[in-house]
Amino acid sequence: MGCTSCSIGKEGKPGGCSGNCGGGCNRMNTFDWLSDLDIRDVVSNDFDLVEVSFKQGSRKDFYHNPSFNQVMTGDWVLLEVPGGGGFDVGRITLSGDLVRLQMRKKEIRDNQLFLNVIRRANERDLEKLEEMRAYERETMTKARAIARTLDLDMKIGDVEYQGDGRKATFYYTADGRVDFRELIRHYAKEFKVKIEMRQIGARQESARVGGIGSCGRELCCSTWLSDFKSVSTAAARYQQLAINQAKLSGACGRLKCCLNYELDGYMDALEDFPESAERLKTQTGNGFLIKTDVFRRRMTYVMDSGPEKGKFYTLRVDEVKIVLEANKKGEFPPDFKELQENVAHAQPVQEDDGEPEYEDVIGAVELRDDKKRRKKKKKRPLTPIFAPNTPPPAPTNRPPQQHTPPQGFVKKDRK
Repeated sequence: MGCTSCSIGKEGKPGGCSGNCGGGCNRMNTFDWLSDLDIRDVVSNDFDLVEVSFKQGSRKDFYHNPSFNQVMTGDWVLLEVPGGGGFDVGRITLSGDLVRLQMRKKEIRDNQLFLNVIRRANERDLEKLEEMRAYERETMTKARAIARTLDLDMKIGDVEYQGDGRKATFYYTADGRVDFRELIRHYAKEFKVKIEMRQIGARQESARVGGIGSCGRELCCSTWLSDFKSVSTAAARYQQLAINQAKLSGACGRLKCCLNYELDGYMDALEDFPESAERLKTQTGNGFLIKTDVFRRRMTYVMDSGPEKGKFYTLRVDEVKIVLEANKKGEFPPDFKELQENVAHAQPVQEDDGEPEYEDVIGAVELRDDKKRRKKKKKRPLTPIFAPNTPPPAPTNRPPQQHTPPQGFVKKDRK
């Protein structure tokens, strides 16, 4: 996200964070690892394309850098814009042969036409850029209000001004096609700039806005993830996750991109697991699969019939394969417990490698509650207080009424 206090300082250097921003000031950073090597990169001097970042990495593009500019990685530069309407300001994030690798990754040819880098940005250019960045939030608030008054089914997610302030790009999300011709006329009348509307997806909107995920870290799409791959619920099923839409959805409302990170490891581990192992038959009843521990190679079954109904058994993958092969032949083991004992005796005894074995004590150890239980204090009986020179009343056999105390009796004050 980045705030204006930490984006630009004097002479184009970072001004330092004031602690009021929400994170994401260094999103989509590209590390120039060739600059740390004590070598002379001759090939990179011949490659005249540079990678330029806009608005703290929310948008990146490639530009042609003439040799007379004398700019390098980290410099703020003035750039040409399509159509020749003014100029834009950006920061060079990569130069040299690393740009060639980035273009190859994004499948961009180096023989196509690129816009040029005009010159190095001066203090006046950076002040103008900072002024436009400060005006973007107010513009987005007004733009959302205007779109709401026109009853358009769309959401303005972000606004980006050009470096000279002549053009504003409005990024919006919508479920379908939106006729915003009337909206553009209102925007041009209100903001007095050239208007460009650009539709983006929900994931691209989260990448531009930024935020904190359920893991406690900044969103991957706004820090380092540059390409979005499709995510399906099959990825959650392979990883034995509960299909809970609220927990599996990210800030964009779609399935989390991190579901694909460990998917290959789970699929490789599941190759050795038997297929159609949801139900196992024994002489004492049938067992249904309720849980699979992929990396520990364990499968948990619950008995649904017979004398052992409701009992849980955790079997290894090789034990499950033995039961499946027996069921295909029409044979049924006596029970899972006897099967585990037979497999344990059949396996050779392994030598102890000296590593300690740990036992799962979850639920077996309970912490003592150190809070002392408060004892209820017994109520003190009412004490009779008599007036001076007044004999006490004669005792009577009639019990006093419960709802009104007898006359002459008062309750002591507890101090």
